[in-house]
Amino acid sequence: MRRIAIAVAIIAATAAAPAAVTPARATARAVLGPPWISIEYPGNPFDRDHHDAYLYVHTFHHQNAINTTPRGTAEGIVGGQRRSIALAFEPTSRPGTFALRQQWPREGTWMLVIATGPAEGSATALVDIGPAGDVTAVRVPSAKRGDWTVPTAVSAADVDAALRARATQLARSAPR
Repeated sequence: MRRIAIAVAIIAATAAAPAAVTPARATARAVLGPPWISIEYPGNPFDRDHHDAYLYVHTFHHQNAINTTPRGTAEGIVGGQRRSIALAFEPTSRPGTFALRQQWPREGTWMLVIATGPAEGSATALVDIGPAGDVTAVRVPSAKRGDWTVPTAVSAADVDAALRARATQLARSAPR
């Protein structure tokens, strides 16, 4: 709570400065910085409460784990039809760590889209699910800004294009 109070005081002081200073919203982001997300796969079968977790999601602000519940969807193509399933995440005993159980069907081509942080300025992990049901890739779209790597926005069109490209690639590589 003390860190939040200090950050709010800095933002308030900056917002009261002359008009040449950027708006408080931009200042807040510069002072607080963007969130980050990482994926742990496979889930730990020895975790008593989440032994059946498909994967874990870790949410961060800089290097600090934060208890910000992620949000996400499983985006898929099943039988040529586009599907979208909202995902539910469960907090674990570890700070900033959330368990995700499999909530999408095994058939089809699937990608998990998992985000943390505010809708504007969030960090998003794109998790490719292979034909055998395993995680085949994890990407957090980002860009370098000075010495920092910061997450970049991921649109619905970006997700749809990536999912369709994967479905096409998997169809071409499938045994005949």
